[in-house]
Amino acid sequence: MSVLNGQRLVMGTCYYPEHWPETLWKEDLQRMLDTGIEVIRIAEFAWSKVEPVEGTYTFDFFDRFLDLAEEVGMKVIFCTPTATPPAWLTEKYPEVLNADIKGNLFRHGMRRHYNYNSPIYRNFCAQITEKFAAHYAGRKCIIGWQIDNELNCEEDFFYSESDTKAFRVFLEKKYVTLDRLNEAWGTVFWNQTYTDWEEIFVPRYTYRDSVNPHQVLDYIRLISESARSFAKLQSDIIRIYTKPGDFITTNGLFKHLDNHQMTRESLDFYTYDSYPDFGYCLDMYEENPSALRDRKWSRNLSEVRAISPVFGIMEQQSGACGWNTRLEAPTPRPGQITLWTIQSIAHGADFISYFRWRTCTMGTEMYWHGILDYSGRENRRIREIKQIHKLMDAVSEVAGGIYEAQVGVLKDYDNIWDVEIDNWHQRVDSVSQNALFSAAQKSHTPLDYVYFTDSLKGEDLKKYKVLFYPHATIVNEERVKLLSEYVKEGGILVIGCRSGYKDMTGKCVMDRLPGLLAPLTGTDIPEYSLISPDAGKVMVDWEGTLFEASVFTDLLEPAGEDAQSKAVYASDYYAGTCALVCNSYGKGQAWYYGSAFSEEAAEVFLRKLGVASPYKDLVEAPKECEIAVRCKNGQKYLFLLNYSKEPVQVTFHRDGTDLYTGEKTVGSKKLDGYGTMVVKIS
Repeated sequence: MSVLNGQRLVMGTCYYPEHWPETLWKEDLQRMLDTGIEVIRIAEFAWSKVEPVEGTYTFDFFDRFLDLAEEVGMKVIFCTPTATPPAWLTEKYPEVLNADIKGNLFRHGMRRHYNYNSPIYRNFCAQITEKFAAHYAGRKCIIGWQIDNELNCEEDFFYSESDTKAFRVFLEKKYVTLDRLNEAWGTVFWNQTYTDWEEIFVPRYTYRDSVNPHQVLDYIRLISESARSFAKLQSDIIRIYTKPGDFITTNGLFKHLDNHQMTRESLDFYTYDSYPDFGYCLDMYEENPSALRDRKWSRNLSEVRAISPVFGIMEQQSGACGWNTRLEAPTPRPGQITLWTIQSIAHGADFISYFRWRTCTMGTEMYWHGILDYSGRENRRIREIKQIHKLMDAVSEVAGGIYEAQVGVLKDYDNIWDVEIDNWHQRVDSVSQNALFSAAQKSHTPLDYVYFTDSLKGEDLKKYKVLFYPHATIVNEERVKLLSEYVKEGGILVIGCRSGYKDMTGKCVMDRLPGLLAPLTGTDIPEYSLISPDAGKVMVDWEGTLFEASVFTDLLEPAGEDAQSKAVYASDYYAGTCALVCNSYGKGQAWYYGSAFSEEAAEVFLRKLGVASPYKDLVEAPKECEIAVRCKNGQKYLFLLNYSKEPVQVTFHRDGTDLYTGEKTVGSKKLDGYGTMVVKIS
């Protein structure tokens, strides 16, 4: 049984038999089945249960547990335990440990304290993965495997000696000669020129923590390659032993990792760990809390969907969460677990596994609550999970359906990583990314994230009426060619300020801006500036519609007979200067907007370009609600999610069937606080 079979939705949970007396195992497994849980994930932190000391293997513990799982009919996702190396390993071989930028080792007592590039650690990981797979993969209860746990979580920088050695190999392979490396990194600046590969290190502690940005960009690329290689090491071993139909996945969604390429190389599909309650607990520490709160987790789910259009949730929040050292989140209110589950399903999840079955009584995560509390007594949350199982059964026909969006936001890992090391880039990108998502949510305009990868083709872009590439700072000819094909065939492309001014090394180009994008956008940028603090509000006038510019202003001039000025700045010393150029290109249009996108500006673009609220003829709902649609074999399934604790009214303009109740949905309906609906559109 696959958890992603395109036929039905499947419910699971995370279980840690090593945390509980064996006398509880059978009772727990039976209670899970009675709740509707069919699959459990186990063993991701249990290396010592199989290899208690170096080279000595004992399989009895999990054999006994798997015997019980098979006896009661529970399916199992088995994990490799490489996220937590045992104490005997890290004490005897300290070179396996990660370090901070000052070289201080991360010692035993936490998790994910290893580095990917230690040959010793890779050898031990290969050995334990093979032992796990060779012994357990044939068990009939095992249906799939998870590699490690949350790659690049906790620490996404690596400064060990092994990383420096791997960095040198990575760079020599990429640049071949030091002359080419010095040119790419601009090492003539501040006399950083290298004359020997042994002079090159991963970024080290420097004055004001400022390190050559081109070096750091390549270093992040190394981290991604190292994590991918680590995943593939395990995946290749596991595939030798798996039964036909068994899958390999990993979980999370963390920085400095090309998840798209890792999935293509090593996985059958991607799984995500979804904790929407973070939208509340983060508010406790932020001066300007997000109005979207748990709703903004749909943005993360959209990122996962860009990797795997249909995916799984390996950890779905089921209780309050927090460590004894950080994070404090409230217990989900009645209805919120249901809301967050349907949120995941709306965005493409066909497998929902709740974290965790029992709340741990010990350790760092003793406040990270699961379905059951410490005592294991019946509670409100398990009753809600049982009701969710009934809802999942009722809507199972959506399984395999693909999320529908007419608007895409283009992204690529080079620009994502450049944002981290370039404050100028970060300032505009953070504003625009938040604004585009918020405006799309509040106007009920579903959107996809679309990544430039080696496998992306022009055909993949054609399904979008409008594509935003908010700040294409780093571009190359291949990406411009794809964009040009999209526009030429009738697409509408919107590009924001600070685009086209860097090459793939992160160095600024000497071309007239926007560099390689100029012919496509029909734009020249003679001058540009951060918006000065004494400028007040800098307004943009788009044919009578006024909205505020954000962070930065490119002062534009149309360039070419098909390029037209569509909006001007209406204030500051450049009032009257072009702020928006529309260039007709083939059958389509390329728009260059000279600022970052505020939420108001993003809403105006969606509306004026004719893609806002694509389902308004089907249903009207207040801004508190999210609307999503999954399509399967021509059939549309519309999801309504109310993120308010207060009830709202929604109005259906076309006939449909409420899959929860079987009732028709024409007319006005009440959606309870945190309520959801899944409607099959006639």
